Amino acid sequence: MNKGNLSTIEDFLIIGFSDLPLLQFPLFVAFLMIYFVTLGGNLLVFATIYFNLQLHTPMYFFLIQLSILDIIYTSDIFPQMLVHFFLEGALVSLKGCLLQMYLFLAMASVESLLLTVMAYDRYVAICHPLQYLYIINKDMCVLLVAGSWALGLINAIPHTALVSTLSFCASHNIDHFFCDITALMKISCTSTRGIEILTYIIGVLGALISCIPIVISYINIALAILKIKSKGGRQKAMSTCASHLTMVFLLYTSFCSMYMRPASIYSMKENKILSLSYIAVTPMCNPIIYSLKNTELKNAVMKRGLRRRSW
Repeated sequence: MNKGNLSTIEDFLIIGFSDLPLLQFPLFVAFLMIYFVTLGGNLLVFATIYFNLQLHTPMYFFLIQLSILDIIYTSDIFPQMLVHFFLEGALVSLKGCLLQMYLFLAMASVESLLLTVMAYDRYVAICHPLQYLYIINKDMCVLLVAGSWALGLINAIPHTALVSTLSFCASHNIDHFFCDITALMKISCTSTRGIEILTYIIGVLGALISCIPIVISYINIALAILKIKSKGGRQKAMSTCASHLTMVFLLYTSFCSMYMRPASIYSMKENKILSLSYIAVTPMCNPIIYSLKNTELKNAVMKRGLRRRSW
């Protein structure tokens, strides 16, 4: 394509679910409820842990970080998506689009690293219980969390920088409900090969960096659990890991199915559905799963609810 014919597009139209006019209002109500449940659930977990001194332990410190992350995660996408249900034709600037994409990629990276940290925490707690407080001390907790946030925020920079160099001349319509990197590559009139390769390489490296420690941790945890003689002890050890394993499974299966495929086989309708699994379902399920699977947290949440009623 002749460069002289290229025109820079500075504003984008988010298509969202406008191709389903009869479902606009039901979808708006559904997504609004999901957003409120996600915010309410994660804020409840945060407040319960923060105001309960008995829960001021490393495991719950990491869980608070996950709640903060999920709040930022969903708040980056949902408010804009909900507004676009009623303001058809509302445009998003290129800078606003890049910022949303950056925050989404950064939060996804931080989440995968936090899940790795939480796996290591469970490994030390179950395999080295007598040394747990010595190894996972306050300084180590801060270091692990700060490292996860820093690496996650840095990891999203190359993707955002490369997308910012693309030219958008064919269309300004983003066939998605947010500024997803795959949707932006679809409407670019310049080659996206470099971004595809980078996304794939960083995705594979990120998965290996996160998954290998998780797999090693849980192999050792499984071996340690098998050595526990009492049935109650085995069940308690397994219950502390069940919620974490559930979230690892949900995150990686949905995320890998989205971003570990060549752009040539992307179906944007498929992508929208897959995106909802980790943008809507996973953050909403996090506090529910952890509350149901964790006896201490569940009891603390129930006590907090009873106190409010008594007031």
